[in-house]
Amino acid sequence: MEAHSIQELEAQLQGILDLQGRPARVADASALRSRGAEALARAAALSPDEPTRNRARALALQAAAAAGIYPASIQELYAARGRGQVRPFTAAAMNLRCLTFDVAAACFRAARKLEVGAFLFEIARSEMAYTFQRPAEYTASLLCAALKEGWQGPVFIQGDHFQANSKKYAANPDAEIQEVKKLATEAIAAGFYNIDVDTSTLVDLSQPTVPEQQRVNGERCAEITAHVRAMEPPGTTISVGGEIGEVGGHNSNETELRAFMGEYRTALRRYGQLAGISKISIQTGTSHGGVPLPDGSVAQVKLDFDTLGRLSRLAREEFGLGGAVQHGASTLPAEVFNRFPELETVEIHLATEFQNMVYDHPAFPAALRAEMYQWLRQNAADERKAGDTDEQFYYKSRKKALGPFKGPMWNLPPATREAIAAALQAKFEYLFGKLALPGTAPLVARHVTRPQAEPRAQAALAQAGRAEESLEGE
Repeated sequence: MEAHSIQELEAQLQGILDLQGRPARVADASALRSRGAEALARAAALSPDEPTRNRARALALQAAAAAGIYPASIQELYAARGRGQVRPFTAAAMNLRCLTFDVAAACFRAARKLEVGAFLFEIARSEMAYTFQRPAEYTASLLCAALKEGWQGPVFIQGDHFQANSKKYAANPDAEIQEVKKLATEAIAAGFYNIDVDTSTLVDLSQPTVPEQQRVNGERCAEITAHVRAMEPPGTTISVGGEIGEVGGHNSNETELRAFMGEYRTALRRYGQLAGISKISIQTGTSHGGVPLPDGSVAQVKLDFDTLGRLSRLAREEFGLGGAVQHGASTLPAEVFNRFPELETVEIHLATEFQNMVYDHPAFPAALRAEMYQWLRQNAADERKAGDTDEQFYYKSRKKALGPFKGPMWNLPPATREAIAAALQAKFEYLFGKLALPGTAPLVARHVTRPQAEPRAQAALAQAGRAEESLEGE
C-alpha cells in the first residue's frame, strides 16, 4: 500500500535509499528495482498526504539522477534530422493515461530489448485534468518505471497539446495565454523538456488571406516559445513544437505551413535571437480517439499520406525542422505504420489504443469496468450525443473515468497488472519495429546531452495543487 506519511515512506525505503544527505543516494540498487521504485511511484501518485506525495516525487528525481536516468530534450536529435545527419525514423510519442507506472515499465522493457532511444512519454493539458496526473506526478511515475527496469540515460517527457482554449481566448485572450504559460512553467520545473504548443485553435478562417488566418497562431506560439526559453535549465534547449491545423479539421497544405512559419519567425524575432520550433504538427485526416460506430468499433480513416510526406519534406528542406508530426494515429490500421518513417515523419502521437488495451484486456475485472461505466452514466452524461448507442457513449467518454478510478486501477491484483503490461509491451515492440526505431539508442547517445542541472523539483511541487479547471483545453 502507498505510504500515508513521510515517516512511513522513509520506512519503506530504509536500506534502499540513503536519505541522510542531499540529494538521496541509492544504497541497494537491486531492492530499488524490486520494490523501492514502486513504493516511490505509489506514494507520488496515491498518498492522501500532500507532503508525502511531494517527498516521493522529489526522491524519485534524486534516485533517478543517481542511477543515471534524467529528463532530457530531444531537440538536438531533431535538429540533426533536419540537417539530414541521421537516418529516417519516426519517434513514438505516447500518452499514458492510466496505469502509468506499469505501462511505462513495459515500454522501457521493449526499448531495451530493441535498442530504441527515440521515444517520448507525453500528456496533454486536457489529459492532466481527467486523469488526475499533474506534471510532477507524471514525471515521478515515468522515472520510477525507468528505475524498476534498470534504464539508463535520457527520458523524453513532453507536454502535448499545451493548447489555448478558443472560447476562453475569445473572452480574455491574455488570461488564456497566461494559463498556458503557467502550465509550461510547472511542467518544465518537473522535467518536461519537450513542449508542444497548440495555438492552432486560434486560426481564423474568416480572414481573407492565409497569412492573416495564421497570424494569431504564429504570434501566440512565438510568445509561448519565448516564455519556454526563459524557463530552460542551463545547457538545455527545450524542444518546442508548433501546430498549423487542428486535428479533425481540414487537411493542411504548403501555403498554410509557409504562412505560419512566416508569422511565427517574424513574431519570435521580437523576443531576441531565440531557437524556434523543432517540428510542426499538421492535419492529415485523423481525429483524436477515432470515430466510434454504433457497435463500438472504430471507423476506418483515410489518412492523407501524400500531404504528410510533402509537408514533412518542406519542413526539413525549407525551415530546418525535424519534420512533420502526425497526431491521432493510434487507431489507424497497424499495417500502415511503416509508411511514417518511409515519408520521414519525425514524430507520431499515440494514446487511445493504449487506453483501449487496458479497458478491453481479458484480465481487466468486469466488475470494475461496470462500476466505471456506471460512474460515466452519472457524471459524464453531457458527453452523450443524441442517437449515440451505449457502446458509442462509453467509447467516447470512458477516458473521463480514469482519474476518479486511478486508485482502484493501481490496486488491481499484481497478476492482472502484469498481464496487461505484457500485452502493451508486445504492442510497443511491434510499433517500434514499424516506425524504424530499433537501433536508435546510439543516435540518441550521440546527439542528446544531459542537462547541466536537475529539474527544479520544488518549484514543480509548489504548483501541484493549482485548480484543475485551468487545464481544460478544447
